[in-house]
Amino acid sequence: MDEKLSQEIRKIALQNASEHNGQTREKIVLARILGSHPDLRNKIKNLSRDVSEIINVVNKLSIEEQRSKIEQEFPDLLKAKPKQEIEKTILPPLEEAKNGMVVTRFPPEPNGYPHIGHAKAAIIDEEYAKMYGGKMILRFDDTNPANERMEYYAAIKVGLDWLGIKYDKIKNTSDDLELIYDKGLHMIKSGQAYVCTCKAETVSENRKEKKPCKCRSIDQKQTVDRWEKMFEKYKPGEAIVRFRGNMNSENTVMRDPVLFRIIDSSHALLGNKYRVWPGYDFATAIEDSVDGITHALRTKEYELRNELYYAILDALQMRKPKVLEFSRLEFEGMPVSKRVLKQLIDEGKIPDYEDPRIPTLEGLKRRGILPDAIRKFVLSLGFTKADTTAPFDVLESFNRKMVDSKSIRLNMVKEPVKLIVSKIPFDSVTISNHPTVDMGKRKVVIDGNFYISKKDANELKVGSQIRLMNLGNVSITKSSVDLEGEFIDDNVKSELPKIQWVPQKSAQKISIIIPGILFINDNFNENSLEITEGYTEDYYSNLKVGDEIQFIRFGYCRKDSATQVIFTHK
Repeated sequence: MDEKLSQEIRKIALQNASEHNGQTREKIVLARILGSHPDLRNKIKNLSRDVSEIINVVNKLSIEEQRSKIEQEFPDLLKAKPKQEIEKTILPPLEEAKNGMVVTRFPPEPNGYPHIGHAKAAIIDEEYAKMYGGKMILRFDDTNPANERMEYYAAIKVGLDWLGIKYDKIKNTSDDLELIYDKGLHMIKSGQAYVCTCKAETVSENRKEKKPCKCRSIDQKQTVDRWEKMFEKYKPGEAIVRFRGNMNSENTVMRDPVLFRIIDSSHALLGNKYRVWPGYDFATAIEDSVDGITHALRTKEYELRNELYYAILDALQMRKPKVLEFSRLEFEGMPVSKRVLKQLIDEGKIPDYEDPRIPTLEGLKRRGILPDAIRKFVLSLGFTKADTTAPFDVLESFNRKMVDSKSIRLNMVKEPVKLIVSKIPFDSVTISNHPTVDMGKRKVVIDGNFYISKKDANELKVGSQIRLMNLGNVSITKSSVDLEGEFIDDNVKSELPKIQWVPQKSAQKISIIIPGILFINDNFNENSLEITEGYTEDYYSNLKVGDEIQFIRFGYCRKDSATQVIFTHK
């Protein structure tokens, strides 16, 4: 075999083995070689034999020896790779879009914490603005003071900043309330809206039966008088402004929908200055027009409301943006509904919006999901109306690729069993913090007293030989309650089981929070949160809250506090 090809195979095998606890597989190495040398496909038989021989040699090396070989032969693998730009799925072209002229908007209501669905919408809005060299506006749709709070304005801003979303302007719909009133009065005076004082049940029943109410026929003077009374006299529920639509329409949205209603709640920004508030359809249509929005992108549950959106703008003779829809984003068993999340908190089933079981941005961040992984995941879905209920492990797969190179490797044992090893000829070992990325090294002091996991201990008996990872080979001499063993040597014996360990004297006890699926078949999973304990190395105390760790043979975890980690994923 060509020496250059042999070295390339060896490089791939060493790199992959060092990333996977010292073992690589033929099909992985073979696939990578064929990917860069497709001309070798007609020599697959000989190539497979050569790859197998090299892999056998590599897999017999200890991780320390593999690392040493990489340092000597392929030092470029140890260099931190420059941060690559996120791979972008090319979104489909926007209809009627002109370069430099596109303006999008992200209009969240500040009535809850942002979640993965908000992330999808904001990312798509931003990507299209960037694609056409345009602008994006962050506009808080704050016209329902009963449900909105200052903390939600802040939480949305914090979430967007964490995602890396850049917007060119920030505003609130409530900033334009006087303008919206003027448009409402114009609709009333032009006969395209009226004030209805029917009871809510009557309004609902009439809409079902396609029957206009008596208020629809009152004269303009009386309608204007009712409009003025809404600001001072009428109580909530006693009067609403309705669009004069089509009560016979098959689209129920067009059956004289509500444009304004009375809400006697203090507004988060404006206090008690106003009590007449526009509904979503009226406010959004006007704001999109006056803000210069060219393309209003929103989730497809609003699709039936497009007819009303355009009818309002036609009635007001205002500029009409292009409205486009995309699918909502949810995860299986993880609700994004603000109503459901609030109910779970109110009932004490989850403590807050930072719970790692829920797909709020705070929950995902606390779990250890990176914002770039969310962006890459969202863009991989494209722009489509097809329902998107994705398994969470799809997002995990994007996150795993990004978090691996940032995660220090530490030993951690669960259900610890004591192991006393005699005749160790040294009192410390130096271990690399990462098998392929230069993240430094740590010195671990040892005195022969270790913890190993109960699962590993149960497999051992007198005469068993094991390899304590990064330390050496041990022969078991006693296997009663506490195990005892004798250090043999540090020679590589690939057939020995590799066991992780933690020094008893310096072991750091930690709690591990393991989030699971919150709902199974629409039923709350009472066992969705597992809390277990483990012991890890004292080097853990040197890490910052928020650092990602890969506990060997367990998975990736995020440091949540001095004594607690949250399991991110395998």
